[in-house]
Amino acid sequence: MTTYRISQLAERSGVPATTLRFYEDAGLLPADRTPAGYRVYGEGAVERLAFISSAKLLGLALEEIRELLDVREEGVCASVRARMLPLIADRITQTDGRIAELRAFSGHLAGVHTDLSGPAPAGACGPDCGCTTTGTPAAKPVPIVLSPTRLDRGTEPWRDVPVACTLGGAELGERTEQWRTLVGKAEDREEIPDGVRLSFPAGIELAGEVAALAAAEQGCCAFFDFTLHLTPTALQLDVRAPESAAGMLADLFGATA
Repeated sequence: MTTYRISQLAERSGVPATTLRFYEDAGLLPADRTPAGYRVYGEGAVERLAFISSAKLLGLALEEIRELLDVREEGVCASVRARMLPLIADRITQTDGRIAELRAFSGHLAGVHTDLSGPAPAGACGPDCGCTTTGTPAAKPVPIVLSPTRLDRGTEPWRDVPVACTLGGAELGERTEQWRTLVGKAEDREEIPDGVRLSFPAGIELAGEVAALAAAEQGCCAFFDFTLHLTPTALQLDVRAPESAAGMLADLFGATA
């Protein structure tokens, strides 16, 4: 029977060794031990990891993946499909909700852009010039919460999500560089409870860039909580994370670890 040491499995599967250890601790990937204490994985580990990676790309939570793995161990594909169907339906509902939020945010941006594109008053800014208010409820900050929310997980589900990223290698390096480039455009940085608030100049293109990157980050690191606030003069991004992710928060967003 084929067995793998952790370095061999990492090379074969493309999953970093740190993630393999995390999966074992989370009960997703069992491992035996040699007399010397080294991890040894069975020949089914590669296929099991492929299933885990596929499920994470679908946005399933670790506890859901763990449950699916238990069903999968029974060896009946129909049972796995039957359990996956309601989970995927749930994710479709959540995704549609996030799309609706982003559409509302885009509509608000368009309204602000239209207001600011009109003739500017002579002289300095004033209370009715449009730079500080549009005179409509839409001028108020518009919170767009990008973190996936499930009613049975409380008001802050990101606090209970395991700190693990599904990106690796070149993808992780590219994502880190994207965040550092974007954070470099911030005009101000403020520490907030559990995270940091970044303030950017208001602008449709930049707001779309911030929203798109935050949504992409949610796909691989669900323990991050993102909230966008838009006013006619500023764009703010609040980023929060559990205490165990303080190092990643500092590395990507410049927060105090």
